[in-house]
Amino acid sequence: MEIIKDLVVQNSFVMSFLFIGLVMAGCELLANRLFRGRVHASAIAIFAGLVAAYIGGRLTGGSKGIADVAAFSGVGLLGSSMMRDFTIISTSYGADLDEFRKCGKSGVIALFFGVLSSFVVGMLIAIAFGFRSPDEVTVIASGAVSFIVGPVTASTLGVTSEVVAVSIAAGVVKSIAIMIGTPIVGKYIGLTTPKAAMVYGAMMGSTSGVSAGLAATDETLVPYGAMMATFYLGLGCLVCPTLFHWMCSWLVGLLV
Repeated sequence: MEIIKDLVVQNSFVMSFLFIGLVMAGCELLANRLFRGRVHASAIAIFAGLVAAYIGGRLTGGSKGIADVAAFSGVGLLGSSMMRDFTIISTSYGADLDEFRKCGKSGVIALFFGVLSSFVVGMLIAIAFGFRSPDEVTVIASGAVSFIVGPVTASTLGVTSEVVAVSIAAGVVKSIAIMIGTPIVGKYIGLTTPKAAMVYGAMMGSTSGVSAGLAATDETLVPYGAMMATFYLGLGCLVCPTLFHWMCSWLVGLLV
């Protein structure tokens, strides 16, 4: 047992692939057998990941979730920003550039409107729950844009309080909602063409949510939605700590 334990710990990164593979296999089984394809496996996997992170934190008292357990420390690297960006870029290789050109002004307008609408909704909810600091409201609103944009905005503004966790939670809830909702409403909103997928990705903005949702709707649309969602992420990181922060400070000043 000690030999096996040492082998697992010393090869934690390799074991993380096995762990993630088993989790995904179980989630695929649940999605197909229990939910009859109505809930995509990725949505179930994210929930399973959150449960695993909670268990890991409770067992070790650490701050990195399941990665704090020595045998699963490789999960921290596998789930890092480097691997995330690699998967996003590799997904885009399945897209046809001619389809992106056809999207034109519609995609640009959808990008700006998508980021702005998510930010405004998040800002109003934060104010409704009693937050009055412009910096904190901006961070929470940025989390509504994306669970990545929230922490980026917090780092830019120097916010280190619990609102960072709130912003991440808001983004994760949004991502899961997109995963579950996309296959349900996809046919009703005309989500059947690459152009529609690009506009949808630009409006929703969650790369993980859009990718999983489109995969459950029509796998050929995934690269288009994922690429526009990536542009949405970049735009959010640019405007939320700057232009939108100024806008938020002005609006909060009027209310206080």
